[in-house]
Amino acid sequence: MPDFTFEKALQSQGFTAVCGVDEAGRGPLCGSVVAAACILPHDVDLPGLNDSKKLTPKKREALFDLICERAVAFGIAEGTVEEINETNILEADLLAMRRAIENLKTPEGTPYPADYALIDGNIARDFSIPAEALIGGDARSMSIAAASILAKVTRDRMCEEMDKAYPEYGIAKHKGYGTKQHKEALYKYGPAPIHRTKFIRFLNEEKS
Repeated sequence: MPDFTFEKALQSQGFTAVCGVDEAGRGPLCGSVVAAACILPHDVDLPGLNDSKKLTPKKREALFDLICERAVAFGIAEGTVEEINETNILEADLLAMRRAIENLKTPEGTPYPADYALIDGNIARDFSIPAEALIGGDARSMSIAAASILAKVTRDRMCEEMDKAYPEYGIAKHKGYGTKQHKEALYKYGPAPIHRTKFIRFLNEEKS
């Protein structure tokens, strides 16, 4: 279960606003990649907080609201489909993370800058504040676990909106991943503007 070990260690070194950062949506064939940053008080009450992948959608939704109420600060941002297409998913992901950190605000909306970032994963580069990567961080750090829920719920809500705009792809069900249903719809209807060009190259490969 995640705890505040990393945050407290950094606090003992003099850092006063340590944020956890995570993303959702790196693998799907469509839509933005979403990142979130979160600073939590060490005495926060968030029952059942864990890596978002280990929680039910209902539990994630409930925790999303609690995090937004009880966090010291949080920020949510995206790397758009256009940015994914122009660069690649890694660069768009890192861009979303940097934006999320820059967007950190209190629940009342006051900007609240972080002075250190714990990044889920194995890459932490080109951030405006000191940052370190934690592999499996969403299961080790409370701040990252909270960020993972903010990012996942936001991304899932975006999928619901994409599904309304393009119901033929079934995005609400598979959340944009390359399932058999999604691929069959792509072959039948072709890609929509929400699709990531580098993720659907198989369409051209099948034709050649």
